[in-house]
Amino acid sequence: MVRSVRMLRVTRRWAALWALTLFAAMAVPTTQASASGGLHTVSPVAGSLSGHQISGVYVAGISSGGYMAGQLQVAYSSRIKGTAVFGAGPYYCAENNAAEALYGCAANTYPDYLSTLEADASLWSAYGWIDPISHLSGRPVWVYHGSQDTAIAASVSKDGASFFSHFGAHVTSVTGTGAGHAWVTPYGSNSCGTTGSPYLNNCGTDPEHDMLTALLGSVTAENTGPLTGTLTRFNQNAYALGGSAGALDLSSAGFSYVPHSCATGSTCRLLVALHGCDQGYDTVGTAFVDEANLNQYADTNNMIVLYPQATTGASNPLGCWDWWGYLGATNYPIQGGAQIESIMNMVDALGG
Repeated sequence: MVRSVRMLRVTRRWAALWALTLFAAMAVPTTQASASGGLHTVSPVAGSLSGHQISGVYVAGISSGGYMAGQLQVAYSSRIKGTAVFGAGPYYCAENNAAEALYGCAANTYPDYLSTLEADASLWSAYGWIDPISHLSGRPVWVYHGSQDTAIAASVSKDGASFFSHFGAHVTSVTGTGAGHAWVTPYGSNSCGTTGSPYLNNCGTDPEHDMLTALLGSVTAENTGPLTGTLTRFNQNAYALGGSAGALDLSSAGFSYVPHSCATGSTCRLLVALHGCDQGYDTVGTAFVDEANLNQYADTNNMIVLYPQATTGASNPLGCWDWWGYLGATNYPIQGGAQIESIMNMVDALGG
C-alpha cells in the first residue's frame, strides 16, 4: 500500500516539463579547464558487489544526487553516519510536486516551506516510515553551495542546512567562491564558474578533503599517483527493487571502487557517491567516477566508494534521481521508495 502524508500527485508530463525547463536554463556553453596535476584513472572490470568489513556508511551527492543523499540520510539515519551535499536543498523539498521542485527548490520563487518539511519528517518518524529522527542528532552534514550557482538558489541550500540543524546534526556550510552548479574537484574538466555538462568544475581547490574531514573526522592526503584499487562495473538489475533497473530509471551499470587495503580485509568506510542530472554513465560515461576526486582519497583512507547510476526515462529526460516523484509513487523519500531501496540493496551487498 502506498504511504503518503500531504503528498501531492505529480504527473509524468509535469515531471518531464520540469526537468527540461530547469536544465535548459542550466545548459550554458562549457569552458574547459585543465585538471590540477595528473588525473590517474583505472579501467572498470565486469563483476559483482561482494561483502567487506564496513565500519560506517556515508552518502554524498550533487544536485538531484544531493537531494537523494538527503533522502537516504533521513530515511535510514540509524545506518547512514553522515552526508555531504553539493547544490541541493532540504529533505522532501518538492513535496511530490513538480511545480514546487522547479519554483520552490531551485529558483525559490515559491517558499520551500521548511517548517512543514521538518514537521513531516517528525511525523513520518513517529509512523515508522523513516528511522527515528533522533538519529540525526550529532550526525555530520557538509553543505556546499557555489557562489555562481544558477540552478539552486543560495536560500534553498541554506534551508537544506537548517533542516539538519533543526534535528541536531553537526552542520558545516561552505560557499564555493566563484563556483557554478557542479561537483567541484581539482580534476574537474570545466572552469570554476561553469554550469554545464559534465558538472565537474575545477576551482583550484580541494573540497573533497574538507568534505571527508567533516564526515570522517580526519583524512590522510589523497593518492596523487596511480590508483591501487579495482573499479568494478556491476549489473544494477541484481539490486533494483523488482529486478528491473530500467523500470526505475536506473542504468543497467553501476560502479564500485575498492582499494587494495579493503579488498585484502581491512575494515573500511563506505561512501555512496550520487551524480546529478545529466551526469550519469549513460550520458557522460565515467566522468563523475573518474574526476570526483574520491577514488584518490579512498586509496589512502580505507574507504570504498559506491557509484549508483540513474538514467533517463519518459518522465526523466536528463537522468535525475527521483526527488520529486517522477516514478509516480508517493513513497519515494521514505523507506520503501524504489530508488532508495535499490541503493540500500547495493550497500547491503558491500557489507554496509
